[in-house]
Amino acid sequence: MSKKNNPTKQKEMSFIEKARRSQIVECAIETIAEVGYAQASLGQIAKRANISKGVISYHFTNKEELLEQIPIEYYKAWQSYITPRIEAQKSPKEMLRAYIESNLTFIDENRKHVLAVIETVSNQRNADGKLRLAADHDETIILPIENILTLGIKEGIFREFTRSSARVMALTIRNAIDGFTLELVRQPHIDIQEYTRELVTIFDASTKK
Repeated sequence: MSKKNNPTKQKEMSFIEKARRSQIVECAIETIAEVGYAQASLGQIAKRANISKGVISYHFTNKEELLEQIPIEYYKAWQSYITPRIEAQKSPKEMLRAYIESNLTFIDENRKHVLAVIETVSNQRNADGKLRLAADHDETIILPIENILTLGIKEGIFREFTRSSARVMALTIRNAIDGFTLELVRQPHIDIQEYTRELVTIFDASTKK
């Protein structure tokens, strides 16, 4: 891990340094959303940020270190947005509804970041050729759904699931939400509210006891 990403070092950053890092990451997001992962060079990102490549190199060791911040920052923002909306609900059924609704709203409001995450997670690989971020990213996204399903089963609100079938349901819910991302790319003016209502209806019926 780079010293620049060390938690202790992060705490020592000044407000200006944090703001500059955030600016660079935001410009990386916009660049990838526009030209794709492979074509997003440090030079293009620097130009968009109106800074020199040397400034980027001061904050990030290389392109890979910079771009891996994109899914990290996305997950942090996603978690901050989703979690309080789920926790505000009083029943697992409403939690599941809130999970679906808030996810689709978050995706809609962060279209460029979502596209940049897809590009980054799909392209960054280890030396052995394996995707670097996809597995961890997937598990952290799916866990809240599994927790909601488990709670609903315990409270007798959802139908019984085995451990395996609960996993299938969680993956199906997540894949339906991720499918919305692709549909949004194809149809930017899609009716978000209608799409959301239909997904809520589908999964309410499929989890009902």
